[in-house]
Amino acid sequence: MKNIFLIIVSLFLLTSCEKEIDLDLDDQSGNIVIEANVTNQPGPYQVKINKSVAFTENNMYPVVSNALVVLSDNTGQTETLNHIGQGIYQTTTFTAVPGRTYTLKISAEGKEYTATSTMPQPVLLEDLQQDSFMVAGELSYTLLPIFTDPYSLGNRYLFSYRVNNSKKIYEAFSDNVNNGLLNQRPLLLPNDDEDGETEKTKVGDTIYVEMQCIDTNVFTYFSALLQIIDGGGPGGGITPSNPPSNISNGALGYFSAHTVSKLSYVIQ
Repeated sequence: MKNIFLIIVSLFLLTSCEKEIDLDLDDQSGNIVIEANVTNQPGPYQVKINKSVAFTENNMYPVVSNALVVLSDNTGQTETLNHIGQGIYQTTTFTAVPGRTYTLKISAEGKEYTATSTMPQPVLLEDLQQDSFMVAGELSYTLLPIFTDPYSLGNRYLFSYRVNNSKKIYEAFSDNVNNGLLNQRPLLLPNDDEDGETEKTKVGDTIYVEMQCIDTNVFTYFSALLQIIDGGGPGGGITPSNPPSNISNGALGYFSAHTVSKLSYVIQ
């Protein structure tokens, strides 16, 4: 299950106080991999199902095209998703709102998998503020997402952002240190293009930022991914074969019910 995401850890995340997560990196090739998202935005929503491969294999993931996928919530809404090709299953009429708990049930290749996720209340991404600093004699940039954390402790955030059309970068925030306050943790923008998948940030580039309010289990999943690439620093990264999933029966991947707030910014 490598390269599902390109994830970059910021210098600020490397010094955070999140709980360390122990990971088992045994070969999990042949396991079901599920990527499922439900948001407060209009559907359709999608569930992607394929199989993992060993770290030593090429990134060719066999798709699972004959699964039974059912999505429901705690109000009685339920829908069986349609397979639209390439292992992607899609809703037709399902609607999602904050505060509800969503359940995903999948029957595939003789096994049953279930997962639940509660969609948090939305937090608005109000603005983005640019800053810069020197690294090895070169100018690097950060963007500070402007949002106010609610007073209740336990809010979790996932940021995905990209420079122009580069691959997305991911960072996970919690409110353990900044509960109820204006956010003070910036997003570190790429300062090199050596990996061939991101590009060095420069004046005139457009940065697209998406802030998700996620539940604790999804935060744990992405925190584990970030921990795996902790030693690589910005620009490096691998995806572990089995970060702690919220899906039962040994499946890899995650199911996330989350809210979405988006902004873009042009580097000055």
